[in-house]
Amino acid sequence: MGMVDTSAPRGHEKKKKKRRKMRRIGIKIDNTPMVDVAFLLLTFFMLTTTMNRPQTMEINLPPEKTTVEVAESNLLTLLVKEDGSIYWRIGSEKPEKIEFKDLRSLVVQKSQQNPKLITLIKIDRKGKYQTMVDLMDELNLANMTRFSLAPMQDTDRKKLEEVTS
Repeated sequence: MGMVDTSAPRGHEKKKKKRRKMRRIGIKIDNTPMVDVAFLLLTFFMLTTTMNRPQTMEINLPPEKTTVEVAESNLLTLLVKEDGSIYWRIGSEKPEKIEFKDLRSLVVQKSQQNPKLITLIKIDRKGKYQTMVDLMDELNLANMTRFSLAPMQDTDRKKLEEVTS
């Protein structure tokens, strides 16, 4: 709490020619409640921020300039166009369109047929980032742990144009 010092100031004696100065009142503020509130807020924020863990996904990146040979029969390719439409193919087959809601069941079915299956996601550079995140979440929910990301090439675009035409 605050306290007012009303005692007479020392060292102020009357002088003949000077007029008398107004006496200053000393004020003393007790900072104990403010420190208590500061520590209470500090502990509150420390406890609440440690309980909220960020949601992350562990990504293992291969060393640079490493090539991995994968058989075409073990490669499920998901092609995502700029508008968000999804096409899939295994190996060098013709791409087939699939709805996002049916993607998880397709991945589960294909991974049960071939346990060595690796998924390759090829996304158009003009596509939305959220589409890629949603695809990765669906693969994670389908227990597909081995997948790769790659930009869509011109050859892939041509194959998609043949299918959509």
